[in-house]
Amino acid sequence: MKEIPYWTDDFPRPAALPVENHLPQHIDVAIIGSGYTGLAAALELAKNGASVVVLERETIGWGASSRNGGMTMPGLKQSTPELMEKYGPETGRALWQASIDAVHLIDEIVKTEKIDCNWHIGGYMALAWKPSHFEQMKKKKAWYANTLGFTDMRLVTRDEIHEEIGTAAYFGGLVGELGAGIHPAKYVFGLATAAAHHGAKLYEHAGVENLQGKNGKFQLRTAAGEVSAGEVILATNGYTGNLVPGCKPKVFPVGSYSIVTEPMPTELQDRLSPNRRMFYDSKWFLNYFRLTPDGRMLWGGRNNLSTDLNLQQSATILSQQLVETFPELENMPITHTWTGKLGITFDLMPHIGREDGIHYVFGYGGHGLSLATYLGTEIGKILSGGASHISSSPFAEIPHPTMFFYRREPWFLPLASLYYRFLDWKS
Repeated sequence: MKEIPYWTDDFPRPAALPVENHLPQHIDVAIIGSGYTGLAAALELAKNGASVVVLERETIGWGASSRNGGMTMPGLKQSTPELMEKYGPETGRALWQASIDAVHLIDEIVKTEKIDCNWHIGGYMALAWKPSHFEQMKKKKAWYANTLGFTDMRLVTRDEIHEEIGTAAYFGGLVGELGAGIHPAKYVFGLATAAAHHGAKLYEHAGVENLQGKNGKFQLRTAAGEVSAGEVILATNGYTGNLVPGCKPKVFPVGSYSIVTEPMPTELQDRLSPNRRMFYDSKWFLNYFRLTPDGRMLWGGRNNLSTDLNLQQSATILSQQLVETFPELENMPITHTWTGKLGITFDLMPHIGREDGIHYVFGYGGHGLSLATYLGTEIGKILSGGASHISSSPFAEIPHPTMFFYRREPWFLPLASLYYRFLDWKS
């Protein structure tokens, strides 16, 4: 069992990836981080004529953008009813619509830039872990239809669930057609190639060591040299450090862990996932799972919020959950176990903001495939179109709360883990 991400083992960083060796002296926009956010921003800016550098501490797409489950669907970490109550109907609707537009944006980018990444819109299914959760799903479906006119949800009872999934572990579910799967590594490398094709310059092993603002410009000292930029975008999400001290309290890292089996026979794939949906369950400590393009079962979860759980221990926990759900996989070998960091904010919302003159974009809460692509494109539009575009992005308007007890280390995560386990037991 390999302790490396399955996706980059299956599709390693292409040798022909267009990275640069020498930094220019001056640039319009410097982007820190080469995940979906940074690359989508670079693509949008470069297409609009800006000179752009993408600065990556490791290699292109090294973080969560090549480690996630490769699943996307509408919605944010915070529920839409709560968003409408908190921000009002207009903003709440805009945030919900953005999550729909984000899925369509990936579809547009993949087709326009001709990115071969196993992108497939085949739907998703939310699975009721308890009978009470299925009753909540009934109410959810009615609310979205009556309040938003959104009817792309279909209830599946426990008696019907075999039509969607080969297990009796759940008490029904909710199916939506706007769910999609992707090969994360192929997508992030394809996005990088597209950004470079349009003129963005990519740099690896170019971690930013110092960042200073002076006379309306920013001077960045990196491991690959120095560059002066008119604007800077911090696009580091769950890997955000102390480079911009004011940003650290705005986002904290949470570990997400995954395993995959060896490729399964087609007959078994058809029995476990006849419609090739993207699945997730209704627990607070949720599990997400899917078939990979080559027929493996990927199983992931956040059973420990820490970012440093032993990967062998993680594989043991996740394997037990997998077999509890699919008993016939008890003897199926696990080939990979790995982890990546999510970026979480205290209001569970993504944000576009500015700190000490530096733009930041992060906080996807586990929805980063589509939302990082979308918000990266949004910040690219903002810097291309000036202040007039900011009003068109609700993620730049909503307040970004912090908490007095967090500045550098998320010491509170073990307490949060206990709380969520209690909720799963109680709910």
